[in-house]
Amino acid sequence: MPQTILVIEDESHILELLKYNLEAAGYNVELADNGKEGLEKCFECLPDLVLLDLMLPDMDGFDICKTIKRDEQCKNIPIIMLTAKSEEFDKVLGLELGAEDYITKPFSIRELLARIKVVLRRSKNEKEVDEIIKFGDISIDTNKHMVYKNGKILNLTLKEFELLKLLSQNIGKVLTRNFLLDKVWGYEYAGETRTVDVHIRHLRKKIEDDDKLPVYIETVRGIGYKLKDKGENNV
Repeated sequence: MPQTILVIEDESHILELLKYNLEAAGYNVELADNGKEGLEKCFECLPDLVLLDLMLPDMDGFDICKTIKRDEQCKNIPIIMLTAKSEEFDKVLGLELGAEDYITKPFSIRELLARIKVVLRRSKNEKEVDEIIKFGDISIDTNKHMVYKNGKILNLTLKEFELLKLLSQNIGKVLTRNFLLDKVWGYEYAGETRTVDVHIRHLRKKIEDDDKLPVYIETVRGIGYKLKDKGENNV
């Protein structure tokens, strides 16, 4: 059964271009030229992926992303943001809100299709995994995308979840920032390892008793991070 992609974009020529190329690549395509209609279609058809323009006439794309990620049925739908903005702040903000990828206009259709394939493949693999990972007072339900601390649910973004899961699957191993970028975001973000640091900082605030004195996520200076099962003092 073909996968469905929802495109939320207000420029008609880009809508038609994406519709033509996505259907030619074998996808079902739903279109919306404003944020309100886009959210309605997302909640109605539950697409496999959303292509979201940030500059829409009625709603900010960041707000649309937050709304999708807060909805119980839609929160695991991957989002690729499309925008003319290219500043690092916008990229980091979009990723912090849970978007899987970020591509700036003008973009290559071939590159966009390749990124869509990577994101959909990763999303499919995650859905097929049914695993409970435990360390200390933290439990990760990889199937339900839920994280618990002492039995209480923690509110993590999708990227924070993926980052914590990857660290927990490699307890005791030092993972470089570039490795984390490649595995969590799907391809190289050259020179943007700050993205990892931002997510680690937010993750510590959520899983640690005291994020200033973390016992789980250790910074390995000049290299990256590792997850420790027991609360040893970080160096």
